[in-house]
Amino acid sequence: MSDDGLLKSAILLTVLGEDEAAEVLKLMGPREVQKLGKAMAEMQDVDKEKLTQVLDDFNDQAQSKAGGVSASKDFIKATLTKALGDDRAAQIIDRIMQGGDTSGIDGLKWLDAPAIAELVRNEHPQIIATILVHLDPDQASEVLGHFVERLRNDVILRIATLDGVQPSALRELNETLARLLSGASETKKSQLGGIRAAAEVLNFVPSALESSIMESIKTHDEELAQKIMDEMFVFEDLLELDDRAVQLILREVQSDSLIVALKGASEELRNKMFKNMSQRAAEQMKEDLESKGPVKLSDVEAEQRELLKVVRRLGEEGQIVLAGKGEDSFV
Repeated sequence: MSDDGLLKSAILLTVLGEDEAAEVLKLMGPREVQKLGKAMAEMQDVDKEKLTQVLDDFNDQAQSKAGGVSASKDFIKATLTKALGDDRAAQIIDRIMQGGDTSGIDGLKWLDAPAIAELVRNEHPQIIATILVHLDPDQASEVLGHFVERLRNDVILRIATLDGVQPSALRELNETLARLLSGASETKKSQLGGIRAAAEVLNFVPSALESSIMESIKTHDEELAQKIMDEMFVFEDLLELDDRAVQLILREVQSDSLIVALKGASEELRNKMFKNMSQRAAEQMKEDLESKGPVKLSDVEAEQRELLKVVRRLGEEGQIVLAGKGEDSFV
């Protein structure tokens, strides 16, 4: 988005008000929200001519803003909080209210992937892994794409085995990069890294790179590779699939297996499955679930894993697209 486009978007969101602006921001990615929030924070009073040009169909509302518009800090804080929740909004607000004086690893989030890769590529892979777990998963995956294969595989492996980050490690990272990560002095380690973090990064990596990385991890630790694969698309993520995808999956799964798998599913996910069956099949499935009785958790998880294998196969064949994958990528 151009600077002019950011300004126009910031004006529109400001005029819409907190609730409507929050709904718009919910549909955007983290970095888009950051850029828009920063534009809103830096926006000065806008004259009526600019308002009319930007708002068009909202001309009546724009005319009511007699002195033009500007976004207060309270407005920005309230809007981002409604869109993202307290924790995520607080992190972004801290950055955008600093103006251009960002520092630490948070400052890296304002750079493009090639610039970040160039900055860190000569650091120790453990340091690179520590940096990447502080970035958004899609941004981290873009950075990985600019590394050679050996480094890329090493870094993902270290992310998967990273068990939090100690304050002393963050201070060392600060000395190495001459930057300080916010919160490094806290006595409690940051709960970053781990299998889920590695899986979230890989969710945005193109399939070809994903396969290469996973093969490397399997060679090192097959059990770890399987845990990462299990986390890359968990059973409840079926909620994010569209109805057509669910219908394709249901055709590939035996009823007995589905009954056991759904014993451990949320009511919302069960209803999504029922909605994509015929009325008769849905009623039969509900009766079978009620009459099934208690099932061992290990059996439920085993059937869920089998169903996810079907999901991944359909994704590899291009029949469905799994939520969370990068653009033009299939799992």
